[in-house]
Amino acid sequence: MEELGSAATASIRMGEMAVACDGAELRTLLGSCIGVALYDRRRRIGGLAHVVLPQARQQTDRPGKFVDTAIPALIEQMETLANCELSLVAKLAGGASMFSNSAVVSIGQQNIDSCERLLAELGIPVLAKHCGGEQGRRMLLKTENGEVVIEIVGQDPVNL
Repeated sequence: MEELGSAATASIRMGEMAVACDGAELRTLLGSCIGVALYDRRRRIGGLAHVVLPQARQQTDRPGKFVDTAIPALIEQMETLANCELSLVAKLAGGASMFSNSAVVSIGQQNIDSCERLLAELGIPVLAKHCGGEQGRRMLLKTENGEVVIEIVGQDPVNL
């Protein structure tokens, strides 16, 4: 778990997560994995998890790798940074069908569904998403305003 401030930028790798504030930016590169960006507008604190699979199934060594462990861990880290309970919103990206193997193709959609279900259970609204398709994308969370920028090679950037 990484914590950033002072306008730094951090790259989040597969199965990792980080929290940031003070204008710092968090970025990741996604395929079938999901980028879960959480943000508190009032405190300008953000968190980004690069989740790989929907369920941890008792694996506790890398909580950022799984939807069911990454989201609660990210919330906890953000609230620790803020030293209070936060009012969070979410933005999602990723979940592309990157492979032709039918067993792997569905993992992107399983990740999307799992994220949406857990966020709904936690009462965190998903304000925007840029999911699916067949291409990977870069995701950038700006903590100064909660904006998420999505870039796909050969296309104009999309602001969420």
